[in-house]
Amino acid sequence: MKISSKAFGKESGHAAIAMAAAVAPQSGTVTAHKSKVRDVSLAPSGERKIAWAWRNMPLLQAIKKDFEKTKPFEGLKITLAIHMEAKTACLCRTLAAGGAIMSAAGCNPLSTQDDVAAALAVGTKGAPPINIYALHNCTAEEYEQNMVMALESGPNIIIDDGGDLINIMHTKLRHLLPGVLGGCEETTTGIMRLFSMAADKSLMFPMVAVNNAQCKYLFDNRYGTGQSVWDGINRTTNLVVAGKDVVIAGYGWCGKGIAMRAKGFGARVIVTEIDPVKALEAMMDGFDVMPMDEAAGIGDLFITATGCAGVMTERHFAKLKDGAIMCNAGHFNVEVDVDWLDKNTESAEHKPNIMGYTLPGGRKVFVIAEGRLVNLASGDGHPVEIMDMSFAIQALSAKHVAENHAKLKPEVIAVPKEIDRDVAFRKLEACGLSIDKLTPEQAKYLLSWDIESGT
Repeated sequence: MKISSKAFGKESGHAAIAMAAAVAPQSGTVTAHKSKVRDVSLAPSGERKIAWAWRNMPLLQAIKKDFEKTKPFEGLKITLAIHMEAKTACLCRTLAAGGAIMSAAGCNPLSTQDDVAAALAVGTKGAPPINIYALHNCTAEEYEQNMVMALESGPNIIIDDGGDLINIMHTKLRHLLPGVLGGCEETTTGIMRLFSMAADKSLMFPMVAVNNAQCKYLFDNRYGTGQSVWDGINRTTNLVVAGKDVVIAGYGWCGKGIAMRAKGFGARVIVTEIDPVKALEAMMDGFDVMPMDEAAGIGDLFITATGCAGVMTERHFAKLKDGAIMCNAGHFNVEVDVDWLDKNTESAEHKPNIMGYTLPGGRKVFVIAEGRLVNLASGDGHPVEIMDMSFAIQALSAKHVAENHAKLKPEVIAVPKEIDRDVAFRKLEACGLSIDKLTPEQAKYLLSWDIESGT
């Protein structure tokens, strides 16, 4: 496999190699710490963002307290690559509280928030510094180098978002593979890559498919993506959604969430799909369904959410209306063929994070955030409470790997059902809700094949 990250925008200049001195709260000693961040002076701003996220993450707060007592990662090294913003910082500190020696990198060049990265590098009295290698708007070379630096710590557990850490580990850093006990994958695209690796027997350690947990995809992918994608679009374009034709490519859980919110905004929604079952589902949910070749000439706003490449290409651009806007909600910037637009049209930035392209005949079309993840490259990502659930699953799945790695095979494994249920119960409790429980008689009835004997 090849790393999918393409040209990463403008040259980002020289990154600061930050040597941050932090006071270890228990020993009172000064610890020298090395990280690669843009500017350590941004740390106070990042710390404020982290504090806001943390006060709204009751699940991680409870898990952190458990981890502080049990130390499930004592002596273990964890390398993580997730969108480097405040909620991810809270996960990093939760894992560190469990005894993990943390190294972290960003998983997208435009989603890193430099102030949050600086805050992790510097640390606070209650949270020692973490090895962090992340820069906003980094070059392709810097992006890969940051991941390599994070992995060179020799991780025992890997937490990935999109599969780039796993790819580098299996191609460029194979000498470190024997030390890896296993890991977790956050998103749909990464799971697809892992299943491909497992199918050809190239996956060398167990990976938990966090994305496939019910408490992940039902809430993160649907409600998280549904809201955050529109946050990114609306704050970037400042245009009304009501009355527009919105084309959504892909009707998986992310596409469903995006479509639901588009309908709520008053848009006319068109769905494109390759899966006949999902297409029927979209139709019965009240949306128009057609091929992209047909939708291309109708849509005002296009949102891709497929996890595949080449969803909108030259032949679709030729049909776009003047003023059409394209953006991507899939992990990698390969769904809209921005490379073709860059090479074959006149381009100019019309507004921060919006690039305009003049097509033959004078029509102008626009791409938000270079075709990268619009909810993170143009926004703050999923709502805090949603990521509290997803990162609770990540933390508990990492604990599962640490405690059970000797029994796990080098394959893609499901999140244990008890973890899914635990997170759901924790969330209900945090919301002040309770539910019914089966009586012994009801439980017996459900397990009985003979109705009479079960009553």
